[in-house]
Amino acid sequence: MRKVLSLAITLILGISLFAQNAKEPVLNTAEQMLEERESKLKIGGYGQIDYNQRVSKDTRFNGKLDVHRMVLFFGYQFTKDLHFVTEVEFEHVNELYVEQAFVDYRLNDYLSFRGGLMLVPMGIVNEFHEPTLFNGVERPSIDNIIVPTTWREIGAGIGGRIASASIKYQLYLFNGFYGYDGTNKLSGASGFRSARQKGINTNMSSPDLSLKVDYYGIQGLNIGLSGYFGNTESKLFNGLDKSSETARAAADSSTVKIAMAGLDFRYNTGAFQSRGQFIYASLGNSEAYNEFNDNKPKLGSAMTGWYLEAGYDLLHGKKMGLVPFVRYEHYNTHSSVAGNLVKNDAFNTDEFFAGIGFKPADGVVFKIDYQYKKSRQAGAVAENIINAGIGINF
Repeated sequence: MRKVLSLAITLILGISLFAQNAKEPVLNTAEQMLEERESKLKIGGYGQIDYNQRVSKDTRFNGKLDVHRMVLFFGYQFTKDLHFVTEVEFEHVNELYVEQAFVDYRLNDYLSFRGGLMLVPMGIVNEFHEPTLFNGVERPSIDNIIVPTTWREIGAGIGGRIASASIKYQLYLFNGFYGYDGTNKLSGASGFRSARQKGINTNMSSPDLSLKVDYYGIQGLNIGLSGYFGNTESKLFNGLDKSSETARAAADSSTVKIAMAGLDFRYNTGAFQSRGQFIYASLGNSEAYNEFNDNKPKLGSAMTGWYLEAGYDLLHGKKMGLVPFVRYEHYNTHSSVAGNLVKNDAFNTDEFFAGIGFKPADGVVFKIDYQYKKSRQAGAVAENIINAGIGINF
């Protein structure tokens, strides 16, 4: 399987080398608002309503219907170079979050300053998370556990484009994950997801570095290289007695050093669509961190995940779209472990998706897919799930 997938990626990239140069990068919704200069106030939004039904020949399961998320985007242009963008989200009807709220000041096409609550540029879906922008009802599992979409934190930095080189870049300093707030927030079961601070009374003892470079110089192809480096935050540093070696040692043991790297690609030519990504996260100090574990599954010393996806628009060239797709995904939050910890294969998982999306108009999609999920733990039982949903984006 791995040889086949590696060959597929090589063929896709090899074919794309014969294409002509592109002129513009792929922009997410917030970036599109920054580019639109005609009106001072801009409004957009997206929503997602899902149905998930696990099926089994031996066991009956109830289906789940959920207004997964309803979101409004607002942008305001103070001057032609100074903008504010925010994203307000209702999740599951009763949860309210601010997912973005930042000011962008553009000096020129090469350089902009940005600060506030922003998306961490890692992978594909975290920056392009609207339901019309990805295949399948649910976001890829890698973009849930390892890249915990929607991953946003408070920070500041720079970004821009180098048009002559077909490069778009981002460089930010953020607060880190909240690794310990009285209980451990990172684990083999949940990965990084429970550790997001989301701009809510955020704690920070030292900033983390986030960066991404996208290359778009080949027609239809976007390649992204991203990195994230720093330490998790800990409650034990708040009010720490600097003269106490015991207190310092305890606080140090409650943090994890993160070095995460990602490589992704999106390639479209005619009706054919493909994308894939690989994520690797090294976790230093995980052995000491596990001593603070409150009966959660222990944290490994590395997480890995990757997927490869292909689709074909049967209505290419028309105003409507009909895209069947397949995706294979593998992720392991115990890719490696430290000390005496034994790898838990319950966290070593394979998933396969096959589905179709119908777009009657730009900004609306009806989706249905089949999901097969199984861990590599001995005796594990596979999960078979039917997902269906409606997505809108405007």
